[in-house]
Amino acid sequence: MATATYTVKGMTCGHCVSSVKEEVGEVAGVTSVEVDLASGLLTVESDSPVAAAQIVTAVEEAGYEVVNPA
Repeated sequence: MATATYTVKGMTCGHCVSSVKEEVGEVAGVTSVEVDLASGLLTVESDSPVAAAQIVTAVEEAGYEVVNPA
């Protein structure tokens, strides 16, 4: 089990959160996605470590930006 945290910029509402959760949830290996709208915090849990680039790409697909990706 691996957990990674990212900060997402540009989310303003519940729909934004849903979009990010949906895109990141489709990344292979991801088992859980939590998004905190107020802080922009994205927490991703997976069976094994997932490349940060895959998460960044998924967030960008949703229309948002990861600040300081790992």
